[in-house]
Amino acid sequence: MQLSIVTTLLASTAVHAFSDSSPFVLFSTSKLNTPERYDQLQTSNQVIASAKEILSSCPTKDYVIVSQPNVHAADIRDGSHCKMRSLCDTIASKEIKGRFSVAEVVGDLSTHSLEDYVKEACAAKGKVAGIVKVDLTHLPSLEHKDERAQILASNDDQLGLMLDTLEGDYTLVMVSDPNEFKAYQPDFIEPVHMDLKRGQFSSQEGSDNGNTTYDNRPLFVKYQFFTPGIFVALLALIVMLSILGVGLKALGSLEVSYGAFDKEMGPTAQKKQQ
Repeated sequence: MQLSIVTTLLASTAVHAFSDSSPFVLFSTSKLNTPERYDQLQTSNQVIASAKEILSSCPTKDYVIVSQPNVHAADIRDGSHCKMRSLCDTIASKEIKGRFSVAEVVGDLSTHSLEDYVKEACAAKGKVAGIVKVDLTHLPSLEHKDERAQILASNDDQLGLMLDTLEGDYTLVMVSDPNEFKAYQPDFIEPVHMDLKRGQFSSQEGSDNGNTTYDNRPLFVKYQFFTPGIFVALLALIVMLSILGVGLKALGSLEVSYGAFDKEMGPTAQKKQQ
């Protein structure tokens, strides 16, 4: 089953949840020994280890190592939303047999380490790896949308022209430094803004008039929970409960014989017997 690498990058939405992460893309015209399952959020060390494992067999003759600073996974998502059309079309083409991508990579990715490893891996196989390095223009932040779109389109055209010049099998690796996107900050609705402003103005007015005082004492110091009246009531309750307890104990200790209530054994019966 042929899956587009940019489809997996959909895990990273337009809301940039991880401001210190960047995507990693690897695809080849040859079949690759890629992991069956892997997370879309990994550290740079994990991604480099997986990439080296994939490239250890020296799958192709030529290798294109692309550096695109400040790119995000949302820039190369599949479908009409892809902002690097040449790259997305190449990835989705039938010529590409192997794909590996991670949407969110935390940490720096070094192109030099991959370049050196590819040369060593191919040399161990008795092959000479052709390395083509492409350093694309740094992308502006999202605040400059028009400028960012123009530079991204220009970089994509440059990359597409370079790929058209390649003959035979090749493998492309695209890395980026941790992007400069700011963390998402939700906006409060207008009524909340009004309430906050109103409270702020009232506090400022009170402080200007000198009428506002702030009591920073502890709760049990600020409020009197144990008043003298409550103390007297509790003391009286304790005394009454003590008296009641003694009375109940005295009543419980009384012993009356069963014969005291017998008519034949009472005082009248004793007089009659006399």
